[in-house]
Amino acid sequence: MDAFTAGLLQRIRTTQSDLTRARETGDDYLADVEQAELEDLHRLAAEHGVEVATVCAQSA
Repeated sequence: MDAFTAGLLQRIRTTQSDLTRARETGDDYLADVEQAELEDLHRLAAEHGVEVATVCAQSA
């Protein structure tokens, strides 16, 4: 795995964790921000052919 892929997958994991935490604490604004960031990261991954399904399964 190259550095770009590893970094992108780590950012996705971190953002998923931050999103979960924001939802659990009831911070709707932060949850919206994290959701938008996660969507951008998934778009970036798709554009570069990075498979993120395994990251989602590991974080669940």
